[in-house]
Amino acid sequence: MRRLITFSYRNPELPPYSVEFAGRRRRVLDLPLIAWLTLIWVLLWSTLTWANVVTGVVVAVTVCLAFPLPQVDLGLRLHPWGILRLAGYLLYDMYTSGVRVTRQIFAGRPHRPAVIGVPLRCRGDLMLAATAVTVSNVPGGAVVEVRRATATLFLHVLDADRPEELEAARHQVWKLEELTVRAFGTRDEIARVSVPPSAAGTGDAEEES
Repeated sequence: MRRLITFSYRNPELPPYSVEFAGRRRRVLDLPLIAWLTLIWVLLWSTLTWANVVTGVVVAVTVCLAFPLPQVDLGLRLHPWGILRLAGYLLYDMYTSGVRVTRQIFAGRPHRPAVIGVPLRCRGDLMLAATAVTVSNVPGGAVVEVRRATATLFLHVLDADRPEELEAARHQVWKLEELTVRAFGTRDEIARVSVPPSAAGTGDAEEES
């Protein structure tokens, strides 16, 4: 017997966090969109009451059923445990990187900055952009270019006196890529970052003048 209501966890073809209604015409409701429209409705009334919330849900569902949007899968998935791991690691890394950069500034010795290329394992636009944003939030490194054709981030690092430091910077980017993908990526992308990265073909650092 065909189900009247099917949730996305029962049908992998549906967008995440959605519900499908059976009938003559297939209707799919995006639950996050329903929640967002309901929030807008409550804000318009400027009063948080059960009546406004229920009315907002009814209006949101009616609008989505009357004017269905085309299904667009951006490739974004939400993994709660992965999001917590990413947030925790970013807080820790921002603190330790900030301390390290401060020591470098007051060390009183010249530093050798460089720009290095780091090829990523996931080539999708969304994960490429998300990884670039994540890397840019950590002190001590700044993304100067994102090359989409080769899925490569070009990163400016402050301290490149030794090859070990360059390799550590690359592994730092790969670690952030893995955490970002495990927080927001698809199964295929998570499988890709599960494979250990290789620095082969990364290229040498380029000194800044």
